Amino acid sequence: MPSRGLTTGSAVSGVTLSRAAPLWEHAPMVTPFPELGEQFEELAAAALVVLDKEQFTRAITYGQPQPVKAGDTLFDIGDENLDLILIESGGADVVRAGGDEPILHAGPRQFVGELNLLTGQTRFLTAHATADGVVHRVTAAAFRRLMAQDTELSDILLRAFLARRQILVSHAAPSLDVVADDGTAEGLALRTFLVRQDLPYRWLQPGTAEAEQVTAGAGLTLTDLPAAITPRLTLRNVDPGTLSHSLGLTYRRTPKGIADLTIVGAGPAGLAAAVYGASEGLETVLLDAVATGGQAAASSRIENYLGFPFGLSGEALAARAVVQALKFGAHLGSPCGVAALATRPDGTHLITLVDGTEIPTRTVLIATGAAYRNLPLGRWADFVGAGIYYAATDLEAKAVSGLPVTVVGGANSAGQAAIYLARHAGEVTLAVRGDSLTKDMSNYLVERILADPRITVRTATEVTSLAGGHRLEEITLTERGTGAGDACGCFGLFCFIGAQPATGWLTDVALDENGFVPTDVQLGGRWTGTTRPALPFETSIPGVFAAGDVRTDSMKRVAAAVGEGASAVRSVHQALAHLG
Repeated sequence: MPSRGLTTGSAVSGVTLSRAAPLWEHAPMVTPFPELGEQFEELAAAALVVLDKEQFTRAITYGQPQPVKAGDTLFDIGDENLDLILIESGGADVVRAGGDEPILHAGPRQFVGELNLLTGQTRFLTAHATADGVVHRVTAAAFRRLMAQDTELSDILLRAFLARRQILVSHAAPSLDVVADDGTAEGLALRTFLVRQDLPYRWLQPGTAEAEQVTAGAGLTLTDLPAAITPRLTLRNVDPGTLSHSLGLTYRRTPKGIADLTIVGAGPAGLAAAVYGASEGLETVLLDAVATGGQAAASSRIENYLGFPFGLSGEALAARAVVQALKFGAHLGSPCGVAALATRPDGTHLITLVDGTEIPTRTVLIATGAAYRNLPLGRWADFVGAGIYYAATDLEAKAVSGLPVTVVGGANSAGQAAIYLARHAGEVTLAVRGDSLTKDMSNYLVERILADPRITVRTATEVTSLAGGHRLEEITLTERGTGAGDACGCFGLFCFIGAQPATGWLTDVALDENGFVPTDVQLGGRWTGTTRPALPFETSIPGVFAAGDVRTDSMKRVAAAVGEGASAVRSVHQALAHLG
């Protein structure tokens, strides 16, 4: 497809763009982005917005004026200051590490900043003044007030931040290079984290010319991989946790010192609670041990979620919810594994992270969901991320493009995965342990699967062995009735056989016989409160709540989890009132 770019003289938000000038000439992007196609003009309109005089006057009331000289550095790569920069006079250029060409030139009544002002990520670009003038710095605390108090400005800024981040991600602004094999468990974990966090990065597969050039320049060897290289830091044998910490995306102490609500688990229930809690003024902390979205983010397509008649991916749903929560001021830390929860004598609680960090909080919502079940087969651990997957998204589909795959499971998640993979893999086998496909799967999915010639359904069938070298190459499918087994090529085994509750870190909260968390009327005599009855969604410990798949008898549906997370916040308010 030929590059559309923007035609000479096309006006966007009062800004004239020219092919002859840098694409952000009032400002962004140095080159047109053919991969964005028709989206670019819409993105540019949001990214290049110029505030009108009245809007700008309102915005600068949140900041402090600062005279600047041409060449002054406004912020640099790695800086932890997250000020929004409003340009009153003069101008500012934003450049990559070691770059001269501006990514963004902001002029009067424009602003410098992108999505990291919400996520807390350290700066990955550099900004300097291009002329003498005056800028207004809006600190992180003042920026949160602006976002909460001025709806019009909040919407303008948010649209601009999202557009700028999308353009940066699509163009892979190379302030972060990751050298790793995404055909390994370690590489897949890193790439999943980067995608879920919507981070601009460049992925370099070991053995390619680009990877060899970068690793040689950084003094890296194969034993150092996976590696992440930033302009200021090289991380050897990196994992999502260390990468997140270096980027400033892990937990940071809240301004109040104690959170009103700490949510453990950023799946649909946790995200909904974060949106409602933060929007209602609670100092809200959201933690997740892996990445935002939970199991829902592994869904390639959700078609029965209210308001989305054409469906959307779980990853997209989660990403939108994260932005909503951040917009309202929630503090997100990911990956941040929780090791323990304790109740203090004054009725508040203390969460301890796996790295020893302690988070004091007045209330807690447990929304850790459930962990994926494995099949009890030899070499299972060897092939996780190298042929065995618990999700069917673009990342996994790319790894098995044109190759035979097998989906294991008989519920909706397995059906959605089979339909999605049929568009990418060479052939798809759906292996169902039960005798019927209709027992646990929605009818609309069953009909589509049976009508798709690319999908072979095998009921009363189990996977009984795995084979391969460094990657999965073959499995054995065995009929439960006859015991007859046959080996078949399989380069992607997608496992959707249910999950067990992620409650191993809980010691004082009462659990049911299966490890799920009972709440309110389910507690019976296990309620430990003395001054009041348990509130809806409250666990055996006063002020500790549970929502979503981790809760006893939950529906295991995205919409239900969202409803529970939102509803739990009402009970949180009541518990906080009792605490005083």
